[in-house]
Formats: sequence, structure tokens, C-alpha cells
Amino acid sequence: MAIGCGVDLNPAVALFRSLGDPTRLAILRRLATGEARVVDLTGELTLAQSTVSKHLACLRDCGLVDFRVEGRQSFYALARPELLDLLRSAEQVLAATGDAVALCPAYGMPAGRPAGRPAGTAAGTPADTPAAVTP
Repeated sequence: MAIGCGVDLNPAVALFRSLGDPTRLAILRRLATGEARVVDLTGELTLAQSTVSKHLACLRDCGLVDFRVEGRQSFYALARPELLDLLRSAEQVLAATGDAVALCPAYGMPAGRPAGRPAGTAAGTPADTPAAVTP
């Protein structure tokens, strides 16, 4: 998909789709602390082995996760250290907007915020109170 100046957005769309799944984000957050085996991830995230393997395959296909084999075990790690910067930046945006980035079913209006209310505020919540977000 090209927009205006001929920029191909498909790679960005694929990247953000890969980051748009809660399970994949949980895996990435865990791998941000160091490498892990599938068995480690299944135990820590309380997910089925097939679920973890499916999501790791997606993350590998996107080039976000890599692995090394040691004996009969595979150890997964983040392939791109820049990914940590992207995740931190996303968390800063979420904190600055009071987590109001998620869209409600009425498309275009952030969830939990009545029309006309400034971004980053909810009923009874000051705009300058950041959400607690940790990497």
C-alpha cells in the first residue's frame, strides 16, 4: 500500500500487526529480559506449547525473534535490540494518552472516553496523571 509520496506501508503494517497480539507482546516482553526456551515461555505465560510455538513462528517470520539450538533445545531471543526502543516508545505514548489509544467499536473514538473529552482524560481523571506502564 503506497500513500501519497510513494511510501510502501506494507512492511510497517506487517510489523504492527505482529505487535498487535497480546500473546506476542507478552512473549516479546519476556524475551526482553533474556533468552528463553518454549518450555520456559509456556510455564511463565501459562500458555499451551502449541500457542507459544505458533506465536514464536510469527515473530521469527517477521524477523523480530531468532533462536539458537543447543542440544535438543532451542533458545529464543530478540533478534533486533531496536525493538526494545520501539516498545518503550509505545508505552510512553500509552502513558501520555492515558491508555486512550485503543479504538472503541464506534471507530475513531478512543474507548472509555466520551466524545469531546480531551485525550488522556477520563471521567474524574486528570490529564497529567500518566498510566503506570513498565517494559
